[in-house]
Amino acid sequence: MGALTHESLVEYLLEEAYELAETIEAGTGKETDDAELRGELGDVLLQVVLHARLAEERGAFTFDDVARGLSAKMVRRNPHVFRPDGSLQDSFPATVDEIVQKWDAVKRAERPERRDPFEGIPLALPALARAQKSIDRAARAGFQSPVVEPPVEVPAFTSEDELGELLLAVVRSAHASGFDAERALRGAVRNYQQRVPDQHQQR
Repeated sequence: MGALTHESLVEYLLEEAYELAETIEAGTGKETDDAELRGELGDVLLQVVLHARLAEERGAFTFDDVARGLSAKMVRRNPHVFRPDGSLQDSFPATVDEIVQKWDAVKRAERPERRDPFEGIPLALPALARAQKSIDRAARAGFQSPVVEPPVEVPAFTSEDELGELLLAVVRSAHASGFDAERALRGAVRNYQQRVPDQHQQR
């Protein structure tokens, strides 16, 4: 394993994660789909094992340390599910909103120095995923989204299929005009992330 490094394995980790996402989105429920899902989960887990093994070889931590850290984090960040000793609570929150609020409160307590709601969103995320996560983070932090009038009227959607067709049409139009849709959206997300906290501070 001497030729492998964390850096050289990143492309495989991303590839396996995308393959897993594709398998999930294709739908499960049939025996063959479940077998494929199991295989893709194994491929992602292998990447975790490889990274942990590299860390162990340089004396940093082991796979067991990763598992223990994950277990501790799950207990710590989900007090609505677990008691401090790891056993299950007797009752649970009634709504998803309550669960999200408790989760966010614990994360804020862990990292009180984090003021920016967008901190920790990976820069390497595809622009559309980064946009969605940024809007979600702003909403969960209680920030009002700045009002920006789009250049065209955006319709209301009744299905994800309709939304997908519109997004594809936008990308097709961008391509025809010589624009890079991914780069354009990355720039718009950067501007959005700057406007949201600024607008909140001005209130």
